Amino acid sequence: MSVSTSATRGFARPLIVGLLAIVIVAVLGYAYASPYLALDRLKRAADARDAQTVSEYVDYPALRESLKEQIGGLLTRRIEARASGNPLAALGAMIGVALIGPLVDAYATPDGVAALLNGMPPRGDLHQRPPTAQDASANPSAGGADSAPAPAAPAPATPSTAPPQPPQTTAGYRGINEFAVTYQHGVGDARYSAILRREGLFSWKLAAVDLNAN
Repeated sequence: MSVSTSATRGFARPLIVGLLAIVIVAVLGYAYASPYLALDRLKRAADARDAQTVSEYVDYPALRESLKEQIGGLLTRRIEARASGNPLAALGAMIGVALIGPLVDAYATPDGVAALLNGMPPRGDLHQRPPTAQDASANPSAGGADSAPAPAAPAPATPSTAPPQPPQTTAGYRGINEFAVTYQHGVGDARYSAILRREGLFSWKLAAVDLNAN
């Protein structure tokens, strides 16, 4: 009986070790993939304007502070570049920075998050607002079944009539607790990043933007 028990224990021990190894690998794999999964869920929810789900994946206070800092810096650099010692331009820069609140508030919303994750960041224009879901549905692609008949002598196609192309994206860790998605529409175009930060072992939230990504 003791021989049988020893044999059973000898068989069970490597099995338990193997199972533990599988569990550890699975946990580490899920931990590594967790920001990619969070980003996918966030983008789907933002595109659907599912405010409740978006709020689960966005740290709005942190995002608002980041937007305020980034937009303020972008606006200041843009106006200072045009100032050339003009005191009125410098005054305009200070006034512009003081008025960025509405633009920040517009992007710290499900509409703004959807814009950030679809290659449409704030550009320093105080009148800019992210497109809403209604805007997208009210602006179908040209040339659809319900479009008006073409004129007898159609004008040559221009780049403005072509549908906008999605931005090129790259994603990866910037550290153990930070994950960035970088967007660029084309070679030479400005890039920007949406930054997710870890909360706990598997949870991630959009917490910042970098409008001057390298």
